[in-house]
This record gives sequence, C-alpha cells and structure tokens, in this order.
Amino acid sequence: MPPRISVQSSLKALTGSTYGSSPLSNSINTSIRAASSKVQVRRKHDPFLMAQARQRKAANVSRQQVLTEERESSLGDPVKSQPTPFILEMTAIQTNPHIPSSLAGDLNYYLKSNELDAALNFSKDLTAPLKNPDRTTADPQVEKEAMNLHNQEHKNAQEAINRIVNLNNGNTKDRVRLNITKCIETFGRHYTDSKLPSKPSGVVHESAPVHPERAPRVGPDTGSAEVQAAILTVKIMNLSRHLETANKDKHNKRNLQLLVHKRAKLLQYVRKKERGGPRWQNLMETLGLSDAAWKGEIAI
Repeated sequence: MPPRISVQSSLKALTGSTYGSSPLSNSINTSIRAASSKVQVRRKHDPFLMAQARQRKAANVSRQQVLTEERESSLGDPVKSQPTPFILEMTAIQTNPHIPSSLAGDLNYYLKSNELDAALNFSKDLTAPLKNPDRTTADPQVEKEAMNLHNQEHKNAQEAINRIVNLNNGNTKDRVRLNITKCIETFGRHYTDSKLPSKPSGVVHESAPVHPERAPRVGPDTGSAEVQAAILTVKIMNLSRHLETANKDKHNKRNLQLLVHKRAKLLQYVRKKERGGPRWQNLMETLGLSDAAWKGEIAI
C-alpha cells in the first residue's frame, strides 16, 4: 500500500504558513502599488485626463461662487457693514488722510475742542504780564510791548498745540482710538438710556422676588455688549481694509476671523437679552450689520 501524503501540509510547503504573509501575496501587493503609481503618472501626463480634471475643478469653483452669491443675497456679508451715516463717519476718519471739515472738531489724545480752548485761555491769563500797581511810575510803552510779546508767544504756542493734537498728523492707531471713543459715546448706556425706550417686559409672577433699584450710572459706559460690539466692528473694518491689499497676511486673517466670531457671540447675546427690542434694532441699524453677522455658521 502506497504511503499517504497530507494535502494540507503540501499546500503549506508551497504557499507558506497560513498565519504569516506569503511571498506570493507580497509580490501581488507590490505589483498593485506599482500599477497604481503608473496610473498616477499617466494621469499627470495624459492631456485628456488633465482636461477632465480642469473641467471638474472649474465646475466646483463656479458652484462655490453660486452658493456664495445665494448666501450673501439671503443673509448678507458677515464682515462688511452697510454704508450708514455712522459707518461713513468711521470710514472717513480711518481712510482719509485729511479729515473732512465736518469732522475738524475731532482732536487726538482724547481731547475736546471746548476743553482745549478753555485750557489755552487759562494758560494765557495765567502767564499774562502783571501791571505795575503804582501807576505814577509805570511805563505804558513797556507794558504795551510786554503785552504784544505775550500775545505773540501765546499765538505760537497755540499753533504748536493745534498741530500736535490735529488728527491729520496722527497715525492709524490714533484714528482707531478716536473711533472707539465715538462708539462709547454713541452706544453707551449713559447715552442710550435717555434716548431709547426700554425692552419689552415679561410677565412677572406673584412669587417672583422684588429686586431693589439699581444705582445710577456714574461716568461713560465702556463695558456693555453694545459698546463692545461697536468697538469690534471698528477693528474689523480696519483689518478688512488692510487685508484688501495684503491678501497673504495669514496672521491678520486669522485675527479677523476671531474678531468676527467674537462679535457674533455678542450680537447673539444682545438679541437674546433685549428680546429684539429697540436697543437691538438701533445697534444693527446704526452699525449697518446684516443677519449674516450673527446667524448661522460664519465662514470667511
């Protein structure tokens, strides 16, 4: 009787162990990778396949443009503001190298025109030459010359001070600081509380606690959500104007994205807190913002 040979052991001897990788499978994988690399090289050099890829890319770009236009038409631009009077004034201060005549009263270093005039008049009176109390020995000609010299020196000092505080001689940082001051004056609660009606009140239950009245506000309001949203709008306008000519400035582009998202959170908070009341409407209309500035996902 001939000896019996196991078929399984013979297959193991030919193909290797069933638990490990066989040389045949390794060669198949290598040939597949080589074939795929050859296909990629052929695609790069095949003009027909390259034309197809360009057509697909052009179709995707055109579709993205259509979707962007539809989104902007329905919601608006999340970054730019409509040209309201307040925004036009901010833009004129930021971009115009020479301040218009309507804004000539705006001074640098947080100064007001009336405060500067009062300080100059006080300094003029303080440094005026004293008259001789003994009029019998006084020389009118000497007193007149001293007064003329004093007036000339005061005129020179006044001209020098006006040049220093003139916003036309300031930089972008000074202009942004002036815009921030205007935002505080326009949207601060110390100003809007007397101009705007209160938000619609909710139904108060009988068991609700009675809170004491708040103390009156002292000084300008710099921390309310409306003021902070307006200040962020000024900074966003400054950065977006810079990125129009410096489109490769990735650092400031990321800063712009952070500012836009922070403003969106503040706007959502104001809308929720004011229940869409007059304060919310005044903020959105004055800043010229659309629903895209706070609604939905913001992509820049």
